[in-house]
Amino acid sequence: MTIQEAMRLKNQKNLDLVKISPNATPPVCKIMDYGKYKFEQQKREKEAKKNQKTSELKEVRLSMTIEQHDLETKAKHARKFLSAGDKVKVSIMMRGRQQAHSNLGIQVMESFFKVCEDLATMDKYPAKEGRNIIMILAPNKK
Repeated sequence: MTIQEAMRLKNQKNLDLVKISPNATPPVCKIMDYGKYKFEQQKREKEAKKNQKTSELKEVRLSMTIEQHDLETKAKHARKFLSAGDKVKVSIMMRGRQQAHSNLGIQVMESFFKVCEDLATMDKYPAKEGRNIIMILAPNKK
């Protein structure tokens, strides 16, 4: 169809002439209500954003000399975060001579993971980063 015919048809129907593929030969156009199209597109994007689940990274701090009951209390907090769908960063800050015994901190991390094992998977294994030992737990896929 010629440009003049398309423009006449567009004016007749009170719509817009929108180029779909301008680089094609001949260019491909579509007669539509462009304002309505943009509104529906924004509406779809907003709906998709609303249905999206964002997961946060929560942190639980332990010490190398933590007792079993305190470890279970911290694990209860981590389990609450994991059941809400958030990732949990478990960290131990080593002070002074504790840095020489980082293997004890890794053992504490492993015992912490055993308490949360039914709700979590290890996203990042316990690793020493400077003066800290860090482990990241992610919620299980259901």
